[in-house]
Amino acid sequence: MFEEKEVGDLFRMQCKICQNAIQPFMNFGKMPLANGFLLPSQFQHEYFYELMPAFCDECAVFQIAYQPKPEKMFTSSYPFFSRTSQAMREHFKQFAHSAMCEYLKGREDPFIVELGSNDGILLEHFAQNKVKHLGIEPSSNTAEVAMAHGVRTLIRFFSKELANEIVSAEGHADVVLSANVVCHIANLQEVAEGLQKLLKPDGFFIFEDPYLGDMIQKTSYDQIYDEHVYIFSLQAVQNIFGRLGFKLVDAMPQPTHGGSMRYVLVKKESSVKPDARVKQYLEAEHQQKLHLVETYLAFKQNCERSRQKLVMALEAHKKYGKRVIGYAATSKSTTILNYCNIGPTLIEFICDTTPLKQGRYSPGMHIPVKPHSDFLKQYPDLAVLFAWNHQKEIFEKEKNFVKVGGKWLLPL
Repeated sequence: MFEEKEVGDLFRMQCKICQNAIQPFMNFGKMPLANGFLLPSQFQHEYFYELMPAFCDECAVFQIAYQPKPEKMFTSSYPFFSRTSQAMREHFKQFAHSAMCEYLKGREDPFIVELGSNDGILLEHFAQNKVKHLGIEPSSNTAEVAMAHGVRTLIRFFSKELANEIVSAEGHADVVLSANVVCHIANLQEVAEGLQKLLKPDGFFIFEDPYLGDMIQKTSYDQIYDEHVYIFSLQAVQNIFGRLGFKLVDAMPQPTHGGSMRYVLVKKESSVKPDARVKQYLEAEHQQKLHLVETYLAFKQNCERSRQKLVMALEAHKKYGKRVIGYAATSKSTTILNYCNIGPTLIEFICDTTPLKQGRYSPGMHIPVKPHSDFLKQYPDLAVLFAWNHQKEIFEKEKNFVKVGGKWLLPL
């Protein structure tokens, strides 16, 4: 799909979408798998890669230079389950309701497919309403949770071949949904060709992912990790899928993941016209200068300043003998901890509610991950909130921590 070449100390590559020659604008350094929580016996053989973001000024696509193979990232012990958050459960309930009311209205016996259905948090609402559905999920452990919630699920990666199999067995889909998944897939041509086969002529492809405009505005560089091979803007989505036979007809900002965007696409020959919002958001992106390389060079400087401030804050607490722990062992935290070189000397442990992560160590920096009960047992002086995008829900849940004098630190 693309070529990579070492040129002195510069790393040059071809854009994964248009094959234009591009060069990373910064290097986060050696990075482990974001969800690669591990045991001490695995430290010696831990996998690392160079995390280098780049921007293609030809097709406006923000991407990372190298992405580990999907089989490394999405395994039978994948430790991310969407339904652990009440806010995410509510979000996906509303997403399902929106799809049923707006895109399935008037359709007889509709068929819904979701790419990357995780633990079934979205499709369970279609299952409960007796709507024909199918989830595609490569991680067997999360797929099993989905099936336990009544969601029909195939444990596979999506492809043209699988699209043909689904059409032969189930028929064409009215709507294909995806949430926080399309940005994981380097080969979007394969996805688009599969969607062309799978969707009805008047079908909709609706997906949402972290939004580039929010990441740049907030300097939320923790959105950049192995699974996120792309961070999309509207312009990028329009350019990518436009060349692959689709048109963007609507876009809606979402609060999830620190700022996301939901995109609605149809086949190019569809009679559906783009909503006025598309033009408005494209104009806003132009004003934000998301199309200019200089924006990403400024982002690099902001990342460096953010790193410096965080490390200084933690070192100051350490100097005065304060106890510091991390709250939520997120995939985002892997980028922060490794980029800032923050290990167990600065953060005692990270508490998390996911059993698969407890008793393991954070990727790369090897900070112990302990159950949430350890946080409650003896409150620290300071808690670094790595799940900052869920701060409203967490602050409400942990009000007592602040009452007894505990302080939160947002890492970005």
